[in-house]
Amino acid sequence: QVQLVESGGGLVHTGGSLTLSCAASGSISSIRAMAWYRQAPGKQRERVARIISNGATTYLASVEGRFTISKDNANRMGYLQMERLLPEDTAVYYCNADIIMTSLARESPWGQGTQVTVSS
Repeated sequence: QVQLVESGGGLVHTGGSLTLSCAASGSISSIRAMAWYRQAPGKQRERVARIISNGATTYLASVEGRFTISKDNANRMGYLQMERLLPEDTAVYYCNADIIMTSLARESPWGQGTQVTVSS
């Protein structure tokens, strides 16, 4: 069984910063990729950022230059550093990972989500 747990959400003013964390646990052999998604009320879930095993990253155009995704393979952690936050960044943020288990099974779990609210 593999589990992802996000933390670090909260309420900030426009222009503020937050760093989200994602902790992976379970019988994990390797984390091939990790991504952050968000879902605002009444909107579809969208991918914000993704990082793959070689460190290559991709970002949603609206967060490029403001958000930075990273991961710590040794500690099975992922991060999303968010700067210059805007009210339109308000959403529930979810962590998702592409994981190879010690059984060699491939899993793609989701975290429970963490709320980010940016006040104007």
